[in-house]
Amino acid sequence: MDIRTLPESERMLFNQLQQRHRLHFSRERFGGHTLRLLMPSDLEELLEGRDPFADVSRFPFWSRLWEAARVLAEVLVATADRPAGRLLELGAGLGAPGLAAAAAGYQVVLSDYEQFIIDFQRVSAAANGLTDVRCVLLDWLDPPKMERFNVIAGAEILFREEFVEPLLRICENYLQPDGIVYLAHDVRRQCLPVFLRAAQQRFVIGSRKQTLTRDGQTFDILVNRLQRRRDHQ
Repeated sequence: MDIRTLPESERMLFNQLQQRHRLHFSRERFGGHTLRLLMPSDLEELLEGRDPFADVSRFPFWSRLWEAARVLAEVLVATADRPAGRLLELGAGLGAPGLAAAAAGYQVVLSDYEQFIIDFQRVSAAANGLTDVRCVLLDWLDPPKMERFNVIAGAEILFREEFVEPLLRICENYLQPDGIVYLAHDVRRQCLPVFLRAAQQRFVIGSRKQTLTRDGQTFDILVNRLQRRRDHQ
């Protein structure tokens, strides 16, 4: 991609990021929409010498386009046939699902917990001409006041059990009464059943397994669809 075509603010962001890390744009296609995603080229640079197995909480999960994110992107693009409305992606990382949803017609807010990650999202949004996408910092433990959304989405965001209750509160506070939550995770994710057990008191939950094959590997992804119970609206 020709970086000179970016708006000035995002071009400056790209140059700042490039001073710290090797970068590349990955071309990805979701449901008829082709996206350019800004990605780090070298995981070791992000780790900065840390042992990724010593403290998994510090592993830069955001820097990879996970298979669950690919599946979620396709799901969101497919739902845009109905009146799309406002969509919040939680723990968006590279932002593929949210950006695909924006390309399909949603009004999208991408969120994550570090400004560094938000900068990647902003450049990717601009690289795809999605100038109305907002990218915001969102701490689940201290969430800001925000509007309510028709759709809340997240891929591979439940990797620690202490996130279960904060995620439930986020969904309750930010979701429209008739809104939908879409979550996508590898079926092996151990925190997911804990979350679903807690959520079933407040939400009606649907589940669908989708198998994805990439580079000779097979991945089973569970997509969950949550809607408020009538007595929790």
